Amino acid sequence: MCPLSTNDLHRIFRELDKNGDGLLSTVELNWLLESIGVHFSPEELESSVGKPCLNFDEFLLFYDSITRQSDDHASNEAALADDHRESCSREDCDLVKAFKVFDSNGDGFISCEELQSMLSKLGLWDERTGKDCRSMICRYDTNSDGAVDFEEFKKMMLHTSL
Repeated sequence: MCPLSTNDLHRIFRELDKNGDGLLSTVELNWLLESIGVHFSPEELESSVGKPCLNFDEFLLFYDSITRQSDDHASNEAALADDHRESCSREDCDLVKAFKVFDSNGDGFISCEELQSMLSKLGLWDERTGKDCRSMICRYDTNSDGAVDFEEFKKMMLHTSL
């Protein structure tokens, strides 16, 4: 998973905390997940999180646990996902679904514009972030074609070396 700074996570937390109570409810967290195509029932999400609301420190721990899980899966999974396979690991299938959410035009690449569009839908885009979209694409665009393909996306999300 692409590492985020504490400042980025704090900004995300504030954006998700729609009622401004300093707590992130599972309803507010579920809004984010659903907007990127990940669907949980409120009960499933609360069971996964372990409580109905998270303060910022608990949100950081939740993020860290997700990052650790991703790193553990990356080191344990050897299968590659591509659209031509009949079966794939759960992690790879989830990555394919996430990639398709960002690849809104279905061309097999995530452009800067598509990344900006998704960040806008999540309420995480502003002028500064727009400039970061290009640098993020460039950072993971190993073949320098100006977009992120699935393998580059997978490396970014699994936080493996390029």
